[in-house]
Amino acid sequence: MIARYAILFFFSMGLVVVPLLFALLCRWLAPRKRWRLWALVGTLLIWGAVLYGYYVGFEELRIRNIEYASSDLPASFDGYRIVQFSDAHVGTYGTDRQWLLQRAVDSINALKPDVIVFTGDLENLHPDELRPQLSVLRQLHAKDGVFSVLGNHDYPTYLDCDDTTKSLLVSFTKQYERQMGWRLLLNEHQTIRRDSDSIVIAGMENWGTLKRMPRKGDVKKTMEGVDKSAFVLMLQHDPTAWRQKILPECHAQLTLSGHTHGGQVSLFGWSPASLTYEEWGGLYQEGSRALYVSTGLGSLIPFRLNLPGEIVVITLKVKK
Repeated sequence: MIARYAILFFFSMGLVVVPLLFALLCRWLAPRKRWRLWALVGTLLIWGAVLYGYYVGFEELRIRNIEYASSDLPASFDGYRIVQFSDAHVGTYGTDRQWLLQRAVDSINALKPDVIVFTGDLENLHPDELRPQLSVLRQLHAKDGVFSVLGNHDYPTYLDCDDTTKSLLVSFTKQYERQMGWRLLLNEHQTIRRDSDSIVIAGMENWGTLKRMPRKGDVKKTMEGVDKSAFVLMLQHDPTAWRQKILPECHAQLTLSGHTHGGQVSLFGWSPASLTYEEWGGLYQEGSRALYVSTGLGSLIPFRLNLPGEIVVITLKVKK
């Protein structure tokens, strides 16, 4: 139901409710002779922002480049290129906007990454959304493969069905990701080798602090058997797990997350996501350890204002 009515709710709020509330505010605060003019101007600006974000902003894409240096990184991995994308929400594209997903896949491949990582929310609500996009998503390729974790939308959290059906649906999601050739990490890890050196890519299942967020992530299980001297790249959909679970329970040097979408709006550098999340977009550091939160590629509601969908290139460097 949330997917069926999300866009209708968005337009109702953006084109009717918010302008009406703004007009009432103008009537209350503005001078009596000018409140109608202020209300009209404000309404036109709101309508323009809603329509621009839906028809133009959602189709914008940027490539963001960052570096992360660590003294724990083996020399053979100096310059190692990780391409991250997150929150694809492929059910939103349909047939008329499938070219956006194809453009993203082509852009990722053109970057010639050493490894590709996807940090959750491939679907909106149901694994059936993935079937029309399998041929596009399986085109992703990198030297060391494609790794992924599940996000909150990849579990049937928001569907009204029994537990048996939910288990079956999430098994379909896992099956589709594996059919695409992705290495789905479910509280587990894999070692990547270069000559005699190695790093670890670890993937936690979703863990979040907000209500109705699946809490299936298990740090200790994910890191079981990992040497404490190893360099670890941790994949976790929800960035709140970084402070709550990852920092206190393991030594992973770099964590990659998504989930917030950056609030899908940026106004002079401010995002509504900052009201809910301490880390909502970009690179954050705690001593020598870091978290990068992607603002996402897509979204449940196809709207972005001054915050394009992003693909992130993380280059690992040996800290001198």
